Amino acid sequence: MQWQRLLSTQRFKRVDGEVRPTRTPATSEGAPGLRSDFHIDHDRVVFSSAFRRLGRKTQVHPLAQHDHTHNRLTHSVEVASVGRSLGNRVGAMMAHAGVLPAGTTPFDIGAVVQVACLAHDIGNPPFGHTGEDALRDWFRDPARATLLAGLTPAEARDVQTYEGNAHSLRMLASLEMYAGEGGMRLTAAAIGALIKYPWTASAEPAYARDKFNVYQSELPYFDRVADELGLVARGPGQWARHPLSYLMEAADDICYAILDLEDAVEIGILDAAEFEKLFSKFAEVEKLWTAPSVRQRCAMLRGMAIGRCVTEVAEKFMLHQDTLLAGAFQGKDLIDVCAPEIRETLLEAKKLASQKVYRHRTKLVTEIAAFPCLTTLLDVLVPAVAARVRGERLSARHALALGLMAEAPVEDGDSLYLGYMKVLDFVGAMTDNAAASLAREISGVGIL
Repeated sequence: MQWQRLLSTQRFKRVDGEVRPTRTPATSEGAPGLRSDFHIDHDRVVFSSAFRRLGRKTQVHPLAQHDHTHNRLTHSVEVASVGRSLGNRVGAMMAHAGVLPAGTTPFDIGAVVQVACLAHDIGNPPFGHTGEDALRDWFRDPARATLLAGLTPAEARDVQTYEGNAHSLRMLASLEMYAGEGGMRLTAAAIGALIKYPWTASAEPAYARDKFNVYQSELPYFDRVADELGLVARGPGQWARHPLSYLMEAADDICYAILDLEDAVEIGILDAAEFEKLFSKFAEVEKLWTAPSVRQRCAMLRGMAIGRCVTEVAEKFMLHQDTLLAGAFQGKDLIDVCAPEIRETLLEAKKLASQKVYRHRTKLVTEIAAFPCLTTLLDVLVPAVAARVRGERLSARHALALGLMAEAPVEDGDSLYLGYMKVLDFVGAMTDNAAASLAREISGVGIL
């Protein structure tokens, strides 16, 4: 892979089902020189309704009442900040090494990574990863197998494996802005940097842990983007990762490893002493103890730890640049090849969160409730869509259920696969509050 192609500013649209390049010069959407192509990408993501909805979607604590805990929106903004710092630093190092393409600045690298970070969780369903599990479990229940009749194996695999990463690409490429005509039409570089798992649900890597980034519905689009970027093909529906996606991934890992614990201290699940013990190795101790409150001490530690991680990850990116460009990087991720002090501290942080935060009773109770909540919605919507697509008689209940999807209705000519994807679009786009409220309303509980 070559940087000149990997930083392509080409955008793509869909015309009559065909993916075509489209040029939208930066000067056409603003004063000359004030917004680069990547700044336009940034603004399109930030002003999208999907990004705005992240403000009421779970980061760690579903339906959290505390004002200082993170939701998916604040998490995404902070990941984007770290990603921009990583990208800027790497860009400066690339310029110093003489490998930055002509006409590209170090800040362009930072901007590409920032856009990818902003959009990395835009496809997450209500209730986070638990929501993903609930949507998958519903479609995988053997009692519902007849609803899958008529789908190809690849299509069935898609609807049985709701994946927030794949829905992020679907949001950007199909649903938002130019709906059905290329979505937000972001640059190829930004799309490439976003894709952590560049394969379909039917490709071999997806079976290891149900992680993938490309639904069948977006496969033609991503195939065209991958060709533009020169991503290494590894088989049908499978490519090597864009090198900058490793920086996006690292920014996300750094933030959730550190900030999930900071949230836990804030709401009283974790003792501040445990947080301070874990991250004090990165601190200037004499400054730390001048902080007047626990919250400020934790904030200082968080800032120092992130700064150390950014420096280390950028250095390791440059060290492994050749293997990243060849699609032959052997590490699990960039954190995996960092200095032991960085790598082991972040691993300890994730372990501590797993033991004391993710399994805390307050979180477990709400996550368990997510299953009947999303089941209630799918029990109403999916059979109605199946009847509509298959031309069966619609019951009164089916007709009412289809009315809920009025903004993106199932239409004549829609395949069963597209109908089910529209259900997943509808349910997956909901905030935690909206899903809980609608499930309660249609269940009949509290109707009087």
